[in-house]
Amino acid sequence: MSRPTMIENFLRPPRTTSAVVADAVRLCGVLSIVVAALWFELTDAGILAFALPALVAPRFVGVRPAFDIVCGVTVLVAAWSNVVDLYRSVPSWDIPVHLVCTGVLAALAYIAAARISIVPLPGGEGFRRRTGLVVTTAFGLAFAALWEIVEWVGKLFVDSILVTYDDTIGDMAVGGLGALIAGIFVARVRLTAEGTAERGHDADQDAAGVTPSR
Repeated sequence: MSRPTMIENFLRPPRTTSAVVADAVRLCGVLSIVVAALWFELTDAGILAFALPALVAPRFVGVRPAFDIVCGVTVLVAAWSNVVDLYRSVPSWDIPVHLVCTGVLAALAYIAAARISIVPLPGGEGFRRRTGLVVTTAFGLAFAALWEIVEWVGKLFVDSILVTYDDTIGDMAVGGLGALIAGIFVARVRLTAEGTAERGHDADQDAAGVTPSR
């Protein structure tokens, strides 16, 4: 059976409980924008809208429902933490957010790159674990740098965001660590959804399981 395209992945109806939960998280992301626009500031709605591509990307690239849920929850926590000012009110809250969010986005970026044949798909022909590890870590370091650029722009033009040299370097280091951990997952754990329905397995159990890559 041929591999589905990204459009087919996006349009496919959810077939398992886990997939329904993942779509519910996406819906929460859309509703969050409406809530922020009505009861918070328009800039807050903009922050949540900025996170929307990361919420829909897992469906396009065809990840396992469990990873899809992790992506959605992580991105929403990161965005809402900004809206409700957790980064300022809770010391060091940004450390776990940078660690997990950068890692999740790095793994997602590797799978997206694999879908357009830039790198080998995890578990597929030509895939090497070191490729998944190195490329995912590189994606994460790039995301970490971009995140700090966005914070710097926000400080200049949007709000009084706390941006210092030590904070910037620390956040990038933590993000890089998260990307390295994500690279280990990409190298050793199947995060894509290929084969779950076609093989006739219980898809919910498969979505929650861990299958090593070749």
